[in-house]
Amino acid sequence: MKYLSMKDGTQMFYKDWGVGAPVVFSHGWPLNADAWDAQMLYMLHHGYRVIAHDRRGHGRSDQPRQGHEMDTYADDLATLLDTLDLKEATLVGHSAGSGEVARYIGRNGTERVSKVILIGAVPPLMVQTAANPGGLPLAVFDTMRESIATRRAEFFKDLALPFFGYNRPGAHHAQAVIDSFWHAAMLGSIHAEYECISAFSETDFTEDLKKFDVPTLFIHGNDDQIVPIANSALVATKIVRNSTVKIYPGGSHGLCATAPKQINADIFAFLAD
Repeated sequence: MKYLSMKDGTQMFYKDWGVGAPVVFSHGWPLNADAWDAQMLYMLHHGYRVIAHDRRGHGRSDQPRQGHEMDTYADDLATLLDTLDLKEATLVGHSAGSGEVARYIGRNGTERVSKVILIGAVPPLMVQTAANPGGLPLAVFDTMRESIATRRAEFFKDLALPFFGYNRPGAHHAQAVIDSFWHAAMLGSIHAEYECISAFSETDFTEDLKKFDVPTLFIHGNDDQIVPIANSALVATKIVRNSTVKIYPGGSHGLCATAPKQINADIFAFLAD
């Protein structure tokens, strides 16, 4: 098992497989690097070097008291890229991981980055404010925090249904996917998961997006019940230069698990372009 020491001493787990052009994956909340297994295996078999880490407080990484906000997440990602001395890397983020990627570019630029892919991305801003009337009410996230604090195991079982779109009429209900989601969520620190809700929902990434200067692909389901597309990808792609958006009709938030073949093909095509 591979670990890197972050600036504050936190030990962060990561996977690093293969050779070739590097593709770095940042996972969503409340998961870990294993959420990318289908994508990492596919890209590995197609000649890429694939790297993914467990965000601090998640998976196999340390569970520190501090650092559960986007600046530190971005700095942790920077430590990974700098330590491995990655060049011309493609950064791929899902959900909260997309915020991590955006904040990384906002703080570090694209010296090490050649392309960006953001899937079910939270930027530019999830929460509703006077300047962001299309966002989700703060009460939504307050309810999530209360659920984490008082009934975490049950909450993650419930959350898996809209996350993967299994609550829709006629949807195929994959119990194994729900079980995997729950297991990954329960491996994380309750404190980190609680604090991360503010990080992904209340962080404004608008200025970070303005600093993107490499080809960027947004992938989003138009039935994403966790990060609705109207106030996320459709707004972000207007801010990011040289960006495109690929919409999955009827697609859920958990596209990497529910549509892995299509996701893999779209990532591969964008990398090869």
